[in-house]
Amino acid sequence: MAVKVYVVYYSMYGHVAKLAEEIKKGASSVEGVEVKIWQVPETLSEEVLGKMGAPPRSDAPVITPQELAEADGVLFGFPTRFGMMAAQMKAFFDATGGLWREQSLSGKPAGIFFSTGSQGGGQETTPLTAVTQLTHHGMVFVPVGYTFGAKMFDMENVHGGSPYGAGTFAGDGSRWPSEVELEHAFHQGKYFAGIAKKLHGASA
Repeated sequence: MAVKVYVVYYSMYGHVAKLAEEIKKGASSVEGVEVKIWQVPETLSEEVLGKMGAPPRSDAPVITPQELAEADGVLFGFPTRFGMMAAQMKAFFDATGGLWREQSLSGKPAGIFFSTGSQGGGQETTPLTAVTQLTHHGMVFVPVGYTFGAKMFDMENVHGGSPYGAGTFAGDGSRWPSEVELEHAFHQGKYFAGIAKKLHGASA
């Protein structure tokens, strides 16, 4: 049976969604891995989103907490809000109490990717504070480390991402993920899928 990897994200302006697509491509490149993209429910009204200038949502299906348990591994993506995950993603995690009670996600690998507005806007604190959610579920956090290689040390060009996972800088919203950031996302998806496959094989 194929290893099921879910890419679950929240994206208000599309930056995280762009990373999610590349992560899916990377994970799908691993033989024997089946990847599906989901988005979490929106908590804001259409009126509020309109005032915030948010574009229409993507056509990715909206996931329920129960569906999360079907995955063999999950990559979570979200923008930052004051150095922590956006409230929409936190609301989704808050709705996983039933899964927590049964420890349905225990032992499953999980990764994190993210978007921030600036270089000091949470490229490390956003994923770091999100690890608490994974810990209470007993999930195995899989950081990308420095496996992406030399490009993580590039000091000539602005780029997001950290050892915790792939990332991008949105700036005022007009900046989109760079080529390097998309490469990092692809790498994270491939790297994570490989580990998920190993863990799944070991538990089979």
